[in-house]
Amino acid sequence: SDQRVRALNRQYRGIDSPTDVLSFPAVNRPERVQRSQGPAPTSASATSTGVAAKFLGDIVIARGVARRQARAAGHSDATELKVLALHGLLHLLGYDHERDNGAMARLERRLRRRGGLREGLIERR
Repeated sequence: SDQRVRALNRQYRGIDSPTDVLSFPAVNRPERVQRSQGPAPTSASATSTGVAAKFLGDIVIARGVARRQARAAGHSDATELKVLALHGLLHLLGYDHERDNGAMARLERRLRRRGGLREGLIERR
């Protein structure tokens, strides 16, 4: 619910309002690595057990916010959930659109086009 996401946003980001999507990595991941370097390394214990390869973390989506954003964007709730899930997934993979000089925006745009999604969160903000 929007209230639960607001509480999570307040607790983990210090922002007392609901947001559309939050990502919680399963392990502390170092800065993302370039594709040519392979997947981002994780802690030794997570790698040895295979946990990091199986579980990246959690993505939390506020249903009410997603529904309102879908209406504003002129598409279905299901489409909005795809946009939000993709955005959250990229954060779990180590991308950060606030600090990466457009790398996340470029990748998100490319993946959205491949998935038939018109616009993403970064363009809306």
